[in-house]
Amino acid sequence: MGKRLGMLLGMVLLAVALCAGCGLPAADDSPVSSSASASGGAVGGKLTVQMLNVGQGDAILIKTGEQTTLIDTSDLDEQDKLKRELDKAGVKKIDKLILTHPHADHIGGMDVMLKDFQVIEVYDNGMPSTSKIYLRYMKALKSQKIPRHGLKAGDELDLGSGARFTVLAPAGELVKKGTQKGYEHDPNNESVVGQLVFGDFRMMFTGDAEASEEKSILSAFGQAQLHSQVLKSGHHGSKTSSSKEWLSALQPEAVLISCGRNNDYGHPHKETMKKYKGMNLKIYETDKNGTITVTSDGHSYEISTEEGKAQ
Repeated sequence: MGKRLGMLLGMVLLAVALCAGCGLPAADDSPVSSSASASGGAVGGKLTVQMLNVGQGDAILIKTGEQTTLIDTSDLDEQDKLKRELDKAGVKKIDKLILTHPHADHIGGMDVMLKDFQVIEVYDNGMPSTSKIYLRYMKALKSQKIPRHGLKAGDELDLGSGARFTVLAPAGELVKKGTQKGYEHDPNNESVVGQLVFGDFRMMFTGDAEASEEKSILSAFGQAQLHSQVLKSGHHGSKTSSSKEWLSALQPEAVLISCGRNNDYGHPHKETMKKYKGMNLKIYETDKNGTITVTSDGHSYEISTEEGKAQ
């Protein structure tokens, strides 16, 4: 009898422990999914995507009727440009700030973002970095009590009005490896890659993903899901990205390239431009076209620029 009573007591204590654990909040670095109302819902109003003219770095503003999202924050020496572009767009609050990877030309504007704008939540690839900029903004997030979440393939973010951001990379296995001590990181190929879905409209966001990360995504997702009318060119139009297989799966109609005028890297590379032109894509570049704006009602879409025309 005593033995049975002991077993019963043990089971009760285990159940209590499990229930208590269910109430614990997720750690800031834990990968999360916040897609509650986004999947399959009807779209409302208009979606606006702006690739901001901030030089060589990346900064892409997404607006729905309910939320404002920013993907990447340009480079350290482009903070004034970033602030000017966001002020011009009437932005005061960023509901979701997505950082694709911890290179300076993608997270360099975090100081101005956290100083001059209200940032509600920050998302990144969930992996640590020794970058001084990264460590500085992590400290600032903590001091300002801004939640930070890690993203992995399969997560979805609800951007409001029926728009959703479906995360395609990094894979969960890679994130797990990337959080282990001593792991050798390859930041470009750990970029957060995601597809913006708004009704029938789809746009692919690539960070600085190169051919190896593209290949990983191709092996995990079918062509039907990857197809996107508009492509954000990977790695500023570098020849290391936009593989033939990737472009064949996406079958885009237009491509947007964020790059600085006469930049030291020679972006976009002629090899990449040859591929785009071979597919008869409409090509837009911030160094030639200024800020590039994509608008959609969930059925059709339009692209406009500050200056010049698509190639």
